[in-house]
Amino acid sequence: MAHGLLILINLISTMKLYIKYMVSLRCKLLVKQELHKLGVDHPIVELGMVEFPGKINTGQRKLLKESLKKSGLILLDDKKSIIIEKIKNIIIEMIHYSEELPKVNYSEYISDKLGYDYTYLANVFSEVKGMTIQQFIIIHKIERVKELLIYDELSLTEISYKLHYSSVAHLSNQFKKITGLTPTFYKQLKNKRKKNLEDF
Repeated sequence: MAHGLLILINLISTMKLYIKYMVSLRCKLLVKQELHKLGVDHPIVELGMVEFPGKINTGQRKLLKESLKKSGLILLDDKKSIIIEKIKNIIIEMIHYSEELPKVNYSEYISDKLGYDYTYLANVFSEVKGMTIQQFIIIHKIERVKELLIYDELSLTEISYKLHYSSVAHLSNQFKKITGLTPTFYKQLKNKRKKNLEDF
């Protein structure tokens, strides 16, 4: 009976690894390939994190770390780095890959996702990154605004609504503060550059 229980525990135990700079679908495929080479199949790969049944030994971990490093990815070990990577990936997922931003405050959303007090998360992030979580969110929201402006499918009013800005003026002010340009001027520049490239 005890032997059967031990087998069951081994079957349901999973391992999680956290990986820095893993921010795209290409990175996810690469991590899957490297794990496959090590004999680890059917992993659950998300941005910044991979989970799979069982464990990998020290030798396998070392090989994985080295192969990921060649591709610019870093296997994380210490707790603070792991927490920061989790925060960053939640924000990137939320802003760049979600159809709709969460209805709750970002602080509440991040805190709920990670199961930590937001003040603790904010302090760790600021201490290591040298910027606040809020500043990191703003930078990514502006990157998303740039993408949406280039796609040219939404008006500025629709973009400000989609990204939960209180008004178009608020979005424009934040955009200018980060890029030095107005959203309209940025869009004109990109369109002009595109037209020039097409003329070649």
